[in-house]
Amino acid sequence: MIVPGGGISLDGTRWVACRPNFLLAVEVLSCLFRRLVLEKLAAAHCAGELQFFGKHMALTNPKAFAAYLAPLRNKDWVVYAKRPFGGPEEVLRYLARYTHRVAISNRRLISADDKGVTFKWKDYRLDGAERYNRVMTLPAHEFIRRFLMHVLPAGFPPHPLLRLPHLPNPRQERRAHSRAAHESFHPN
Repeated sequence: MIVPGGGISLDGTRWVACRPNFLLAVEVLSCLFRRLVLEKLAAAHCAGELQFFGKHMALTNPKAFAAYLAPLRNKDWVVYAKRPFGGPEEVLRYLARYTHRVAISNRRLISADDKGVTFKWKDYRLDGAERYNRVMTLPAHEFIRRFLMHVLPAGFPPHPLLRLPHLPNPRQERRAHSRAAHESFHPN
């Protein structure tokens, strides 16, 4: 989540910036975030908006779900707060890295066969070189399920302003190529 470093004044006439290097204490933010996430999860469960599979099927029961969430209310949640961006362009550049990223790159795919899809992955629980190039094979349906969790839903196209400057616009490239081809065949 990106939070602006300030807000509109109560009378709505001007921008009020936060103090330099301060927006909200991380401890306060982590408590607030924990409470809001757990409340939203409970509300989603009550509304029947959550689905559970496999060993988590028991969590469809409201009492089991409440018991599952209970210990999380007493844990410290870590919230990472980053220094302010350098301006709107930096915000767009930051967001573009996430909206134009593929869930898994081709170079990480090793094979796909009757056993499933084999690929390289990083284990962030390990330190140093050990974390890189771990190998996993998943059944094809599980690989596809996990891949699709990273695909934006229909009607949620990336905003054109979020395109990184070095990423060409495919439509413009096709038009330029088509125009050049047309001109080479029909010189005037």
